[in-house]
Amino acid sequence: MASAPQIPPIPISPSIFQTTHGAFTFMMASDFEKQSYWHKRFSSEKAFEWLLPSADFMPLVKPVLDQLDPATARILHIGFGTSDLQNHFRSRGFRDILNVDYEPLAIDRGRDLEEQAFGDIQMRYDVQDATQLDLCEKFDLIVDKSTVDAISCGGEMALRRMAAGINRCLADGGVWISFSYSAYRFDLDDFPFDVEVLAKVLTQKTLPNDPDIYHWCYLLRPKLDTAPGSPISPDDNPAGEG
Repeated sequence: MASAPQIPPIPISPSIFQTTHGAFTFMMASDFEKQSYWHKRFSSEKAFEWLLPSADFMPLVKPVLDQLDPATARILHIGFGTSDLQNHFRSRGFRDILNVDYEPLAIDRGRDLEEQAFGDIQMRYDVQDATQLDLCEKFDLIVDKSTVDAISCGGEMALRRMAAGINRCLADGGVWISFSYSAYRFDLDDFPFDVEVLAKVLTQKTLPNDPDIYHWCYLLRPKLDTAPGSPISPDDNPAGEG
């Protein structure tokens, strides 16, 4: 498999990252998995992009988007928060887009951002827990931009529940794109997806001698033996035990 393309350095947000004695440390709040954290944050926050701006994220996922028909493709955006990523999907002609978030305040923020950009609201918005997705429809593409990092603050089981729910929501041939700061985010035993690196983004250094730090854009496809309805479905075995 060809090596993942490397994107030029992206500036690091000082509110998320900290460099200490030349060693890179990612600062994740311990309560990122709690709805109370997001309610307080979204009460005042109007817009924020995790890890990199949506305009810089779109070229990473272009190879996948180019394979979809905007007229018929179904996209699920998990944990949209106060990002404008969904607007970039709509700008490319996609219309069947469902944006879900843990915190109800995100719904109003998302609708406002769409109306400001396009003058109307055509996308759908819903309150959903990423670890307990309750959706009856299927999607050709599921995207999260660092939502997986917040979910992982709740531990391995939370990530496994998220993966199991996404697996259930993917249409035949559908894929999950996940953007994370971690090079090891999906290094789990019996994980129900085949994982490849779609691209890696070199972050901007604070000091010249700091080590190279990347953000990772993953492409995940359900393993055949863990697809919904199979004998080893994540519906029955979300923890990968047995």
